Amino acid sequence: MSKKILIVEDENLIAKVLSIRFENLGHKVFVAADGEAGLALVKKEKPDLVMLDIGLPKIDGNTLCELIKTDADLKHIKVVMLTGKSLLGDMENAFHAGADLYVSKPYDWARLLAQLQKLLP
Repeated sequence: MSKKILIVEDENLIAKVLSIRFENLGHKVFVAADGEAGLALVKKEKPDLVMLDIGLPKIDGNTLCELIKTDADLKHIKVVMLTGKSLLGDMENAFHAGADLYVSKPYDWARLLAQLQKLLP
């Protein structure tokens, strides 16, 4: 089943690769390069899944995740933190903000996809 996926990633190459992979699976993909644009797209499109980098310009990923998860109209949206930050404290902060899944870069596509399929039945 086709899902709406928002990728909020300031590294253009990573956003492009993820977009292509998800589109090839039949999903509708939106991309934002900073947290402010990401928040606007979440409110407008109400995606099934948001993939967030933590180190984003304007609004960081943890703050954006918290804004999504504390909004009554958006809190059902699944949020995956996809980040180069791999310290335990970074992971704890992401889950405290409401993240449903935490994935470190570089990621393994097959493994990520398997985790997403469990998250989005």
